[in-house]
Amino acid sequence: MPETPHADERSRHRVVQWATGNIGARALRAVIEHPALSLAGAYVHSPAKAGKDAGDLCGAGPTGVTATRDVGEILTLRPDCVLYMPAACDLDTVCRLLEAGANVVTTRGEFHRPGSMDPDVRRRVEAACERGGASIHSTGSSPGFITEAVPLVLTSVQRRLDRLTISEFADLSRRDSPGLLFDVMGFGRPPADMDERRLSHGRVSFGPSLALVADALGLPLDSLEASGEVATAPRTVRIAAGEIAAGTVAAQRVTVSGVRAGRALLRFRATWYCTTELDADWDVRATGWHIAVEGDAPLDVDLRFPVPLDRMAATTPGYTAHRAVNAVPFVCAAAPGIRTTADLPQIVAALG
Repeated sequence: MPETPHADERSRHRVVQWATGNIGARALRAVIEHPALSLAGAYVHSPAKAGKDAGDLCGAGPTGVTATRDVGEILTLRPDCVLYMPAACDLDTVCRLLEAGANVVTTRGEFHRPGSMDPDVRRRVEAACERGGASIHSTGSSPGFITEAVPLVLTSVQRRLDRLTISEFADLSRRDSPGLLFDVMGFGRPPADMDERRLSHGRVSFGPSLALVADALGLPLDSLEASGEVATAPRTVRIAAGEIAAGTVAAQRVTVSGVRAGRALLRFRATWYCTTELDADWDVRATGWHIAVEGDAPLDVDLRFPVPLDRMAATTPGYTAHRAVNAVPFVCAAAPGIRTTADLPQIVAALG
C-alpha cells in the first residue's frame, strides 16, 4: 500500500491541466492556487484559447504559462501529472502521456475499475503505465466521491452489510441551459420520445464504482442491473431554461443495482427534476445526496448542497474538479498501473 505523501514531496509535483471547460477551468484555478502544486502547462482544444495565459482562462490572473494545442509541447514539459478532463477520452493520447512518464488523474469515467474495462483496452493502458512508470486514476464527485470514497468510509463501521443505497438529487429548475436540458437530457419531450439507452446509461457510468466497492468489501457482485424512468408535469411550468409543457418529461430517474445472491446489495439512484410537481409519487429532495446503510450499524446520511439554485451551476464544478486536484500527490506516489479509490490511501486535501 503506498504511503501518504509528505508535504515536501507534494511540492515537487508539476501539473498540466488538460482541457478548460467547466470542470477543467475549475481544476486549473485550483492548481494555480494550490500551496503545494506547480502549474507546468495547459492543453486546450479551442484555437481561440491557444496562446493565452492559463490564468486568464480561469479567472486567476497571469501565470506566465501559455496554453497550447500541441501534445508534443506538453510532453516536453515532463509533468509529474496531467489532469485529464476532455469531453471525450482519446485512448491514444492517454497512453502517450503514460508512456512518457506522466501520471494521469482524470474525471473521465473509463478507468474507475480495471475489471470493468474492455480487456484489450485494459492491457494497452497497463502496458503504457509499465513502460512509463506511471499511474492513472479516475475520480470526481459522481461517480467517484459519492459512489466510492463515501461508501467505503461508511461501511468501515459495519460487520454485516445488508444493503447500501446512494440517492442523488438535482433540482434543475434554475439551470439556464436549454441545450443541455431540452436537447441532450430530453426534458420537455413526450415520454414516448425518451431514448431508453440514455435512461439506462447508468450501468456504464456508475456500475464500475459499485463493483469496485463490492470487491473491496469482499462481496463481489453477481450482476449489475440498470433501468430508467420518467415523470411528467401535470401542468405547464416555466423554468430558467424555458417551458415544460403539461404531460411532458419533467423528471428522470436512473437506477443501478449491484446484485449479489439474488438481491440488490449496492444501489445508486439519480433523480434529476425540473419541478417537484410530478405525476409520480417519487421521493424528491433538495439537491445533494442521501445515503442509507442497512446492516448491523445502520446509518442514514444526508449531504446537501447549501447553495442557492441560481448559483448551483457556478458552484458544482468544484465538487468534481477539487477531488481530482487533491488526488494528484497520491497518484504520483502510487505504483504504476490503473489505480482505484480502493488502491490509494484516503485522499486528504492540502489546504495550508
